[in-house]
Amino acid sequence: MASRGLLQRREARSAYLFIAPWIIGFVVFTAGPMVASLWLSFTDYSLVDPAHSVGTANYQQLLDDPRVAKSLANTFVYAALFVPLGTVVALALAMLLQKVGRASGFFRTVFYLPVMTPAVAAGAMFLLLLNGQRGLVNQVLGWFGINGPDWTTDPAWLKPSLAVVSLWTVGGSIIIYLAALNNVPRQLYEAALLDGAGPVRRFVSVTLPMISGALFFTIITHTIAAMQMFDQAYTMFYGPQQKATASDESLVYMVYLFQNAFEFFKMGFASAMAWLLFVIILVITVIQVRVGNRFVYYEGGSTR
Repeated sequence: MASRGLLQRREARSAYLFIAPWIIGFVVFTAGPMVASLWLSFTDYSLVDPAHSVGTANYQQLLDDPRVAKSLANTFVYAALFVPLGTVVALALAMLLQKVGRASGFFRTVFYLPVMTPAVAAGAMFLLLLNGQRGLVNQVLGWFGINGPDWTTDPAWLKPSLAVVSLWTVGGSIIIYLAALNNVPRQLYEAALLDGAGPVRRFVSVTLPMISGALFFTIITHTIAAMQMFDQAYTMFYGPQQKATASDESLVYMVYLFQNAFEFFKMGFASAMAWLLFVIILVITVIQVRVGNRFVYYEGGSTR
């Protein structure tokens, strides 16, 4: 028994040693900054002068600042556009990729490569592509007799253009959906076919339930990413060349948070904004989990 207890302690020490880098990284780069930002949210701190406590004044300002509400509304609209659109586009491409056959390895790489592209570079590229006068997108639409909109200047098209640009990053979801589609048992399709089910019926009754776990995961991650979207919006609308003409219709929450922290040097207020966003994302995620679990098919054959 003594030797067995000694072996268990050695295994426990080895386990802690292996996870120590993650624990240290989490404390230093995640938990520590979160605690610091929570403290700063109750202070007035400008990066230059020492921080001093202001109580809940920063949180009161969140209610009084109209640009906070505007940026939140813009972010919600963007998320409402991007999450369904990104899910549908990624699933459609994954279903096409499933039919490619031997060349699927090549196309998997092609679809995933844009994810590796820096978001700032992608934003700058799409700023040129979506130019209302000389952009390639509108030129192609012109070949079909369609007058393309002013994607980056028309207030009505600013958020849709951000959603279109964000489709550049759905490569990871395509790979997840492809793996889920390949794991659907073939006999289920054969049984549905024998029962006379058409392609749409097979997709609704077989494919969607069997890949619902993957859909559930990606919808949650897409929502979280959409609520924190920054790079593309800042590059396209708030960079050095565009800042003078930037419209509040393109102001998403993370851009306004960045402005308060590093342009206006209101670090305390920016920290309060960050914690408000954390709570909003937490609430949305809890709702998604509660609702989504009713429709997700689990391996054991039951739903929660």
